[in-house]
Amino acid sequence: MKFGFDIDDTLIGLREYAFNLYQKNLGQTVPIDVFHALDRVEIHGAFGMTDQEGSKMWSDLVEEIYYTDCPPYPGAIEALQQLEAEGHELYYITARSSEHGENTKEWMKRQGFPVQDDRFFCGMKDAEKVKIIKKLQLDYYFDDKPAVLDTLAGGSVKVLVKDQSYNRHLDMPRVREWADLKNLIRNKKI
Repeated sequence: MKFGFDIDDTLIGLREYAFNLYQKNLGQTVPIDVFHALDRVEIHGAFGMTDQEGSKMWSDLVEEIYYTDCPPYPGAIEALQQLEAEGHELYYITARSSEHGENTKEWMKRQGFPVQDDRFFCGMKDAEKVKIIKKLQLDYYFDDKPAVLDTLAGGSVKVLVKDQSYNRHLDMPRVREWADLKNLIRNKKI
C-alpha cells in the first residue's frame, strides 16, 4: 500500500515546540492548556500578537523551529519504520517552502524517519499538495490541516486526521497516538 504523510503537526510536534520557543523569546509564560485550546493552526494569538507580528516572529525563528530539537510524536518513527519493513511505500508531502526542502529531508532522516529522496515532496501551497496526493494515488494520507483534509475527503484516498485542537470539528477517522496505527490498520478502522 501507499501511505502519505504531512510532517509538521502530523509526525512532529512543531507547533508546541514553537510555542515553547515563543515563550522563551518573548519572556512570557503562557499555560500549555492555552496552546491545547487553540482553534487555529497559528499560535501567535496565545501571546496577544497580531497576524503580522506572529508572521514576523515565525520568520525570525524558522531555522530554530525547523532544525533543532523539535520532537517527533511518540511512536511516529517506529510506526513508519514498521510500515516500510512490511513493504509499504511511504511518501512525505509538506507545505514547507522549497528553500527548506533539502534540510527538512535530511533532518527527517537524522531523526530516523525512513525517507527515500524520490518520495519526498516539499515547497507547495495546499492546492498543489492535494494535486500531488491525488497524482501519487495514495491509499492513505495523514494530515492535521483542515483545508487539506476537507479537499481530499470523499475521494479515493483514505484520509486520516492527526488529532489537534484546531481540527476536532472534522468528522474523519483520527490518529491520536502513532503507536495505535498498526491496530487501526489491522482492525480495518481506517
